[in-house]
Amino acid sequence: MSALGRVVRAGVGRRRVQTAVLVMTTLVAVTASVLAVGLLAASRAPFDRAFAQQHGAHLAGQFDGTRATAAQLAATARASGVTATAGPFRSLSARPRTVTSSDFLPAGVDLQPLTVVGRARSGGPVDAIDLVEGAWATRAGEMVVADGALPVRPGGRLTFPGAPGSPTLTVVGIARSVTGTAQAWVTPAQAEALTTPGSPPAYEMLYRLRAAGTDAEVAAGRAAISAALPEGAMTGSQSYLAVRQEETANAMAFVPFLVAFGVLGLLLSVLVVGIVVSGAVGAATRRIGILKSLGFTPAQVVRAHVGQALIPAAIGCGLGLVLGNVLAVPVLGEVGAAFGAPAASIPVWVDVVVPAAALVLVAGAALAPALRAGRLRTVDALTVGRRRGTGRGRLSRRLTGRLPLPRAVGLGLADPFARPARSGTMAAAVAFGAVCVTFAAGLALTLGAVQEGRMLDSAGSVVVSGGGGQGPPGAEVVRAGGTADVPKAEPSEVAAALRAQRGTGRFYGTAQAQASASGITGATTVVAYQGDSSWGAPRLVSGRWLDGPGQAVVTTRFLTAAGIRVGDTVTLTEEGRRASVRIVGEAFFTQGEGMALLTSTATLAGLQLDATPSRYYVQTRPGTDLTRYLASVNAALEPVGAVATADAADSSSVIVAMDAVIGTLTLLLVVVAGLGVLNTVVLDTRDRVHDLGVLKALGMTPRQTVAMVVTSVAGTGLLAGVAAVPAGVALHHWITPLMGDAVGMALPGGMVDVYEPPGLVLLALGGLVIAVAGGLLPAGWAAGTDTATALRTE
Repeated sequence: MSALGRVVRAGVGRRRVQTAVLVMTTLVAVTASVLAVGLLAASRAPFDRAFAQQHGAHLAGQFDGTRATAAQLAATARASGVTATAGPFRSLSARPRTVTSSDFLPAGVDLQPLTVVGRARSGGPVDAIDLVEGAWATRAGEMVVADGALPVRPGGRLTFPGAPGSPTLTVVGIARSVTGTAQAWVTPAQAEALTTPGSPPAYEMLYRLRAAGTDAEVAAGRAAISAALPEGAMTGSQSYLAVRQEETANAMAFVPFLVAFGVLGLLLSVLVVGIVVSGAVGAATRRIGILKSLGFTPAQVVRAHVGQALIPAAIGCGLGLVLGNVLAVPVLGEVGAAFGAPAASIPVWVDVVVPAAALVLVAGAALAPALRAGRLRTVDALTVGRRRGTGRGRLSRRLTGRLPLPRAVGLGLADPFARPARSGTMAAAVAFGAVCVTFAAGLALTLGAVQEGRMLDSAGSVVVSGGGGQGPPGAEVVRAGGTADVPKAEPSEVAAALRAQRGTGRFYGTAQAQASASGITGATTVVAYQGDSSWGAPRLVSGRWLDGPGQAVVTTRFLTAAGIRVGDTVTLTEEGRRASVRIVGEAFFTQGEGMALLTSTATLAGLQLDATPSRYYVQTRPGTDLTRYLASVNAALEPVGAVATADAADSSSVIVAMDAVIGTLTLLLVVVAGLGVLNTVVLDTRDRVHDLGVLKALGMTPRQTVAMVVTSVAGTGLLAGVAAVPAGVALHHWITPLMGDAVGMALPGGMVDVYEPPGLVLLALGGLVIAVAGGLLPAGWAAGTDTATALRTE
């Protein structure tokens, strides 16, 4: 090994504290950066690959055949910005019933409505359908089902009781459309035969656009197509960006806060590396002189100090690389399965670029103090040795000495003014840690609010089931032919029983059905409310809650998928019957993928669907014993055929995983900030070891020594914490909406403005805690130093 290599190895082994600090710092930065960049790249890769291979549709449009002919729709291929089209295809909504039994379902089961499209072949210039199993439908009586749309396999038979003649079709294939343009495909002639007489014809057109990288560009393409047709011809549309967002939502939700932690980690890395290397240069001035007297050139001195920073940084990069890839596995596990691809993983280029960038930053941060070491003259380094700077801070010591404080505390308060540059870097490290704590606390509060508000009808404490087989929004409720459902309890009887119960506060009922919504592919879950449900309504982003018939409330994701906004109208269709509702509010909930439509029971009645509530949500009065209430109310409900249970809370595993990642990264960053304080105090204590010996000789006790050292960092930590709180709050208010945007959901203001004054006061003390925790260990070392040894040290 060369002389330079031996110097680097000796420096790394000798400075264990500094080595640990550098390892931890780069570990945190690389872990967060690998997760953020890797998830951003890997989560979208399966979709982008499948979209390119299948020539996916940038825009799928639904059209009213009474306002535009098939020839007019075909002519939209010449609209501005359109590069390729497929269609027009006849489309309809139909509800199937199983004819043959299978491992999944018996015969005679009514399934949810399907969006059926008449398409002659699977290939084409836009949205080439990928056959997963079987063959394409080429004649009457055959159909292809989208993968995952129905629990049937090739060979199974389905009948459509609502279609003319109740035709029976055989499933001949299972296929996959990358953008989900349909749930089933039949021949064009079969689509005509399935259409209910008297219902208006509907068509689907698929488009590829010249510019479609952003929502604005897709919207511009949609506007150009709509302008080429008679007014009102386009009834709905679906952007591929909305589909991609929905498929990758869980993984993409991690990216914004991981980017924030990664940037904080990198900045903290640069700061701490500068502190460590600068301290090492200051503490080893005499050693540098000795090396130069032995023939080391300035360039070798620079390389030695940079190398002493790069070796522990490289270890931290390796550990961070492993940890980042391990943490990404559960997050990316589900992404590949959505497109029939292998499980997604962090791209190799991310594993190369991120550690390389981190090492470049470490080298850059270490270079400035290393160059200072290289420029030192040999004679100056040998004669000066370690500079105590005993003349600094005399004025501050005199001023603090006049305060009515113990002398040890006054000396500690004055110490930061003796070395303002070193105190400033320590304050910056503490501030970064306090920003992380404030940011993480806000994220935890926001995620807690999301966990609480993501489920519909979760404000009550009791759920009364009135029969009828209603499932939660988004769940598939099938009806078995030949067996009657449990009859629904009479609403008036349930209401009377609830009102008569002591402890009942307020309640409302809900009914649920499946229908087709304009602009949405597949069946839409319609949740209908009866009674005053304002107290149990989901949190609103904009608009208002239901207060009459003909109104609806949906999520941001629904609005985006349908290409509409609050104030627009959505048409619901069920077996040829139609009902229009106006969107009056935008709400936040994730139950049923956030695609349910909330309305009143009058809407279901307008569609001639069963509007009788099958569930009732009850809020008990304060102080009511829930166990006794349930026993009493069930005794009253038994004669009317209803049963009451406690409303059990449901937790999201994704939010639990987010909390775990946030907690882990915050803890690591706070540890790094604390180690930065520890390193600074160690350097300061070593520089002042002779002064400490003098103070001890004058009677300073070990307890007073600890108080002096801790006080020297406490004031700096407190000021840094106070300054960091506004920065942490601002970071939270910036990142949190981006997390909502990543999953296609706008967050209500109450989920973003989560900080309360008492909590902010406690968070402001976070800097004090970090500084004191980092200073305690070197304070103990200082207190344990022998007086004679300290006095002999120069």
